[in-house]
Amino acid sequence: MERRAETGGEGAPPSMARTSLLRELPATPRGLRTRTALIDAGRKVFERMGYLDARLVDITQEANCSSGTFYTYFAGKEEIFAAILEHAQEDMMHPGMEHVAGDDDPVSIIEASNLAYFEAYRRNAKLMGLLEQVATIDPEFSKLRQERADAFIHRNARSIAALQQRGLADPELDPMLSSRALSGMVSRLAFNYFVVGDGLLDGTPRPIEELVYTVTRLWANALRITKKSPHRVVW
Repeated sequence: MERRAETGGEGAPPSMARTSLLRELPATPRGLRTRTALIDAGRKVFERMGYLDARLVDITQEANCSSGTFYTYFAGKEEIFAAILEHAQEDMMHPGMEHVAGDDDPVSIIEASNLAYFEAYRRNAKLMGLLEQVATIDPEFSKLRQERADAFIHRNARSIAALQQRGLADPELDPMLSSRALSGMVSRLAFNYFVVGDGLLDGTPRPIEELVYTVTRLWANALRITKKSPHRVVW
């Protein structure tokens, strides 16, 4: 059996998946294809039926395989759910604010980070809704999820502190508290828009560009960023 590839690197956010449940990857291309097909089927079933109501038979039917094939790769529902999270998490969770260095325009960086976050949330809206459900019934998963979110909050706080050191942001703000407040604002807006509202806010469709513009302006105003953007004057 091949050993599982190491994920992440120095400074990489922690995994939301329970790594203790993840087996080594299959040794053959056919085994890898079968495992991937089961993961894809499992995700569809969980998103469609919810974590509690999903059954292994639903997953095997979706994947068009036998229960014996399923148990070759996964011991049960918890194990395949962990594999689904490992497979999807790099695309779906908290891109965070990139490091702002040199002459980089901080508002452009914030705008790009917000856009990446909303686009990832839109691609994975059903799964994000599922994660909210699982977090309410599984304390261990809830802890792992919070640890991953905290990693991005800390990264944003470091970026805010760097802006303060360069004289580009309000020096009286606490970087960590500011990061928690602003990151929380963006994540709840994304959840309410893409999951609860299904692309609507207060019953009204809103283009993703309007969300990005609004949260970027709120970030810039809250941090009192004064540098001009190459696209427009920062507020």
